Amino acid sequence: MCADTLSLPPAPDPALLETTLRTRLPFHGELADVTLLDGDASNRRYYRLGLRRGPVSSLIVMQLAGPEGFKTSEEAVSEQAADIRELPFLNILRPLAEAGIAVPTPYYYDESAGLLFLEDFGDQTLWRACVEGGDSAVRRHYPAAVDTLARMQTRITPSVAGACLAFSRSFDVPLLRWEFEHFLEYGIGARRGSNPMRAEHERVIRGAFDEIAGVIAGQPRLFTHRDYHSRNLMIAGGRIGVIDFQDALLGPATYDLASLLRDSYLELDDGFVDEMIDRYRAAMRAGLEPEAQERMGLTDAPAFRRLFDFTSIQRNLKAAGRFVYLDRVKGNPKFLADIPRTLGYVRRNLETYPDLAELLQCLTPYIPEWR
Repeated sequence: MCADTLSLPPAPDPALLETTLRTRLPFHGELADVTLLDGDASNRRYYRLGLRRGPVSSLIVMQLAGPEGFKTSEEAVSEQAADIRELPFLNILRPLAEAGIAVPTPYYYDESAGLLFLEDFGDQTLWRACVEGGDSAVRRHYPAAVDTLARMQTRITPSVAGACLAFSRSFDVPLLRWEFEHFLEYGIGARRGSNPMRAEHERVIRGAFDEIAGVIAGQPRLFTHRDYHSRNLMIAGGRIGVIDFQDALLGPATYDLASLLRDSYLELDDGFVDEMIDRYRAAMRAGLEPEAQERMGLTDAPAFRRLFDFTSIQRNLKAAGRFVYLDRVKGNPKFLADIPRTLGYVRRNLETYPDLAELLQCLTPYIPEWR
């Protein structure tokens, strides 16, 4: 279900970049410098091109892993019938832009070279703005991020964006189970080495994971970014810019909200999380018909909060497993420091619900941060 690892190509040829800047973009500029940007958890590379004598001072180049790399998702995906013929980033960008979401303007896609030339939103992520600006920045920017999410989810629908690739794949039970397995394999197994899990504990854990997957997959599905968190949201020109949306799919209303408010990289005050959940429910209800509000649980605050917490458990366990995978398989240890925070969310959620007490009891011996 997960994409095979693709090797990264060499850096783009400066001569090719210069030719593209002169002949293919909607404006002309001269190449001043090329800077490799800090990598994320993907097989893509990003470069910033500094420009001279152009209407903008820089732009971003996304470099794909290979000529056919755009057909393979970085994330595991459910079975999909769509024949992928277009770069998913561009396919999903269109309905986002039409919905009024700030996304990078695409300048030119050199398919043969695997290079996509994009508007530069700068370096000010939501994460950086809040780390540098403290609580005042959190309270200034997070409401805008919540409002942007609600706008995205209420406006991007099959009736207006039916050709969007996101509508061909979804968070179904097999995908959710796969992500739980990813946590068991790496978040527990890889960290324990040859020391196996007790059979009775594994039985309880897998059974509880199946139940949670069923609850999440049983919810009405809508457009889901999948990685809507503080490092994929940009503070650009007083707006929330959205990036890294190429793996979008259909999922429950709570998935992106959990990604944002139970972020592995930035911990929010619990009272503020409550405020933002209420803000999200109000914004969603304002954009949906009453019947849709009922189906999504938006009119029942306790039920919606329970679904949010269960979704957070699944999302955070998957992230913790992914961080270990990136270290052990891809040689990228930079996310290991975020594991204690991520698993801390899970523990607090498990402690909140009596019906999850047995799952907490059985997981605890295998998670060092909980002992």
